[in-house]
Amino acid sequence: MTSESKENVSGFIIQGFSDTPELQISLFVLFLGIYLIILLGNLIIFLVISCNPHLHTPMYIFLLNLSLIDISSTSNILPNLLHILLTQQNNISFLGCMTQMYVFMSVVGNEFFLLTAMAYDRYVAICDPLHYIARMSRKHCAGLITAAFTGGFVDPVGIVVLISKLSYCASHLINHLFCDVTPLLKLSCSSTSSVELLIYIVGTFLIFGSFLPTLTSYIFIISAILKIQSSEGRQKAFSTCASHLACVITLYGTVFCMYMRPTTSYSLKRDKYFSLLYIVLGPLLNPFIYTLKNREFQSSLNKIKQR
Repeated sequence: MTSESKENVSGFIIQGFSDTPELQISLFVLFLGIYLIILLGNLIIFLVISCNPHLHTPMYIFLLNLSLIDISSTSNILPNLLHILLTQQNNISFLGCMTQMYVFMSVVGNEFFLLTAMAYDRYVAICDPLHYIARMSRKHCAGLITAAFTGGFVDPVGIVVLISKLSYCASHLINHLFCDVTPLLKLSCSSTSSVELLIYIVGTFLIFGSFLPTLTSYIFIISAILKIQSSEGRQKAFSTCASHLACVITLYGTVFCMYMRPTTSYSLKRDKYFSLLYIVLGPLLNPFIYTLKNREFQSSLNKIKQR
């Protein structure tokens, strides 16, 4: 089956925004600006935290890794999309397509598990502050980050292998912005039931390995916050996890709507723009959400500027 798929297709054509040729230049300028803002914002976070030893605490170490994930996820998609918009050369090799899909799914998994680790960090900080230093030591923090990245990189391997073995004997035009799972399943003329089953298995693993621990953490966090007597204390406690909660809702909402459903309910045009919203929104907003009202980060940034 593997050799058959490789004989049937040596590459794909990514449609992108070719159905709106009059907007190509405008879209190129728009996405270039968005990409540069994402790179600048997340690189600032990375450099400020790396250069300031006072910020080498679990919360900021997690944030540093989140900025790397955001840079990786957008750099996997947007440069190629910008190239297509500028040159109209929308061909991608079979290997390049599989690689892009694997990297996309990996960074999504990395983000899932990293946000779970960040939820646990907030849980310990609010619900068990006296033991925070012991439970979130540098060793434990490194272990959580390693587990997050390991899970993210391992999860999509089976899906990518099965998709690479499918036969693509119909159109090679991917009506999407990049190589993604569902558009490729739509192109295949062989049975995709095994791939869809594995997608649901991996999705179930994500639910039990990421979503439920995150949900449980926030149940305890909200319960602890409601027990605080003063409104000022409740507001201060909630502000420490509000930005993380916003990122969690955005990630889970978009990813579950995109993937946790049968391919028969897939709408090409709707999901094309929905996936673009996921790719851009989180990496664009995260630097602002986490740093604008963070006095400790702002102070460190000002010190770097003065230097």
